[in-house]
Amino acid sequence: MTLTLLRSNLQSEIREFLKLAIPLVSAQVAQSAIGFADTVMMGRMGADVLGAGGLASMIFLSIITTASGIVMGVSPLIAEAFGSGQKNRIEQIARQGIWLTLLVSLPLSIITGHLDLWLNHTGQSEKTLQYVNTYLDIMRWGIFPSVGFAALRATVSALSQARPIMIIVVGGTVFNIVWNYILGFGKFGFPQLGLAGLAIASISALWGMFIALALYVLFNQNLKNYRIFQRLHQVKPRILWELVWVGVPIGIFTGLETGFFMVIMFWMGTLGTEVLAAHQVVLQTIIVVFMVPLGISYATTVRVGIWLGRNDRTRIKQAAWVSMSISVLFTLGISIAFLLFPKQIIGIYLDLQNPDNAGIVNIAFPLVLIAAIAQVLDGLQKAVYGALQGLQDTQIPMLMNILGYWGIGLSVSYGLGFGLNLGGVGLWIGQLVATVVVAVLFIWRFNHLTQE
Repeated sequence: MTLTLLRSNLQSEIREFLKLAIPLVSAQVAQSAIGFADTVMMGRMGADVLGAGGLASMIFLSIITTASGIVMGVSPLIAEAFGSGQKNRIEQIARQGIWLTLLVSLPLSIITGHLDLWLNHTGQSEKTLQYVNTYLDIMRWGIFPSVGFAALRATVSALSQARPIMIIVVGGTVFNIVWNYILGFGKFGFPQLGLAGLAIASISALWGMFIALALYVLFNQNLKNYRIFQRLHQVKPRILWELVWVGVPIGIFTGLETGFFMVIMFWMGTLGTEVLAAHQVVLQTIIVVFMVPLGISYATTVRVGIWLGRNDRTRIKQAAWVSMSISVLFTLGISIAFLLFPKQIIGIYLDLQNPDNAGIVNIAFPLVLIAAIAQVLDGLQKAVYGALQGLQDTQIPMLMNILGYWGIGLSVSYGLGFGLNLGGVGLWIGQLVATVVVAVLFIWRFNHLTQE
């Protein structure tokens, strides 16, 4: 009887997890397609634009992932309240999440518009800096809708209503890619705006997705019962503080993780334009793949949070292991594809027959192989972190992130890349070492918290 019950519970968990994870993963993959399309188009604009545009995209990604991470505290808190049937608390958390969006995004928009004061001291070429500043001056207007969308997405997914997120993001992605092409290359009578055109298309898509999701929350029959947009003028300091307590470490975590890769990119830039372009090609591919474990982690947070609300430790562990298993199986398949088809992956971005690209291709090839090894561990790490978020354990994982990436990872990257003169390969090996360390620490932390 016990075995039958366990099997039934496992099947139920897998079914509920996939019902939530598939739309969230699809949304993340679709959203990453924006960056993927941008990179492909940048590659057709030349190596200078590809390298500089990739750097600018990584800076913006670092900003919005940090800001979005802060408001992601909405997800585990609402999931717990949903699991325990506290409707009033769900409404209050969602409203304060909107307030937190304002408090986070407005100052960041101002800071982003003045990043040129810092970028002038990073050792990049004048042409690279010119492209980067052009892109960021436009993209800063997309910070508020991007963070606002993250807050609403966290609310909707925590209430197990994830499917519309996928539909909205797919629509926004298609819009973005089409207008990237039109404005970037000057098609159908529009001016050729290059990198600026890609940025204009991106912020238009971000605003469109935010407004669409807000309208869905406002008018959907299941969600409007929560009255999220009513009494928005009421600030609840205690709940706002709860969101900050859980969410700020998530924001710092994601910011530091993205910042780590940004530092690696800056170091790549000091090794030359070809090295930076090769790095961007492989990194963009990883970002697309990474969206699947990231979407899985969002679903894990919700499932673990719901079982936390019901105080069921056994089902918490079951939800986490289902997530980890699915994430590892997916990333293992991707790693095999990386190992079997490295040149085909590079060829997505660059013309392999063009002799001008030969240097970039040769540099990118070993990076793809290193990335193949890192994928499985990165997927595992992200799934476990989603479970830790569901348990509302965010402070200790943040410290583990600092140790793994900024302590060990950067040290190994610099030592191999510059100390032993391994260049880009050495920098990427350091990234791999950091991923291993953080994955091991997270698994230990989760096991420690869920011991009977």
